Amino acid sequence: MKNIVRPSLVLTIATLFPVHAAELKIDKEKSRIQVDVKATGHSFTCNLNDYTAKASGDKTSAAPSAFSLSWDFADLGTGDEKRDKEMIKWLGGGKQTGAFSFTKGWSDGGGMTQAEGTLTVHGVSKTISIPYTVKREGDWLIIDGTAKMNYEDFSLPIIRTMALMTVDPKLTVRFHLTGEIR
Repeated sequence: MKNIVRPSLVLTIATLFPVHAAELKIDKEKSRIQVDVKATGHSFTCNLNDYTAKASGDKTSAAPSAFSLSWDFADLGTGDEKRDKEMIKWLGGGKQTGAFSFTKGWSDGGGMTQAEGTLTVHGVSKTISIPYTVKREGDWLIIDGTAKMNYEDFSLPIIRTMALMTVDPKLTVRFHLTGEIR
C-alpha cells in the first residue's frame, strides 16, 4: 500500500507552523569587513574589497538560519601593494580563498547575540564564536560584530621581516553588514 500525502494535510501542517523565511541581500556599498593587524612599531587595517555573502533567516525576528561568506585573499587589501603580494606568498601563493559558514546562533545571559560557525583559512577549518548586534530599520538589517582570531591556529607561521619586525598573530576582524530583507 502506497503512502499518499493529502494536500489538505500539508496545508494544515503549514498553517500550524508558519514559515517567515526571508533572504538578506547584502549591500556591499554600505557594508565593510576589515581586519586590524598589529606589527612591531605600527599597525594597519586590511579591507575586504569583494566577497560573496548569502544570508537567510526569520523575517519577523531577524534570527539567522543560514549565513555563508567566501572571499579571495587577493581582495583583502592593506593599502600597500608590496605587503599584499607578500601576504599571498605567506598564505602559500596562488589563488588563496577563505570562508565562514554559520552553524548556530544564541543569546547569552548578558543580552549579547552570538553566532557560531566554521572559519576556513589556509585549508584549515576551525569553529569560532562571534558576538554581534542586529539593528532593524524597516526592511533593512544592520549587523555589526567583532571577532578575535589567531592566525597560528590556521597553521600559518609567524610573520617576521628583517629579523626585528613581527606581525602579531592575534587579529581583530570587524564587520558591518547592511542588507535588505527580501
